[in-house]
Amino acid sequence: QVQLVESGGGLVQAGGSLRLSCAASGRTFSNKAMGWFRQAPGKEREFVAAISRSGGSTLYADSVKGRFTISRDNAKDTMYLQMNNLKPEDTAIYYCAAREAVTVAISQIAYTYWGQGTQVSVSS
Repeated sequence: QVQLVESGGGLVQAGGSLRLSCAASGRTFSNKAMGWFRQAPGKEREFVAAISRSGGSTLYADSVKGRFTISRDNAKDTMYLQMNNLKPEDTAIYYCAAREAVTVAISQIAYTYWGQGTQVSVSS
C-alpha cells in the first residue's frame, strides 16, 4: 500500500501562485510514476499533470501547460505541483495519485493509489 497526503492548497487571487505537495509513505515511492488530477464543482475529475519514476518525463493538460510545473524529489518521497498565473477556472480539489508503473499516464484508471485531495480556490 501507498499512502498519499496532499498539502499546500488555499485561496489565492487570480494571477497568483501556489505550490502543492504530495507526501508518500508505504511502498517505494521512487518505483512509481505519479500524477495530479483535479475536480471542479459539478464537473468530472480531470488530468492535470504526470511525471515518470525518474522525473525525466512529464505530461501536462493543455489547460495548464506553461503555467504549472510538476516535479518530484525521490529522496523525500514527495511530488510537487508549482502553479503560477492561476485563473478562476483552476478552482478545484486537487488530488495526487500513484501508479504501479514507471511511465507517465493520463487516464485515471492507470492509477492505483489516491490522496484525499486539497482545495485550491482562485478568486477573480
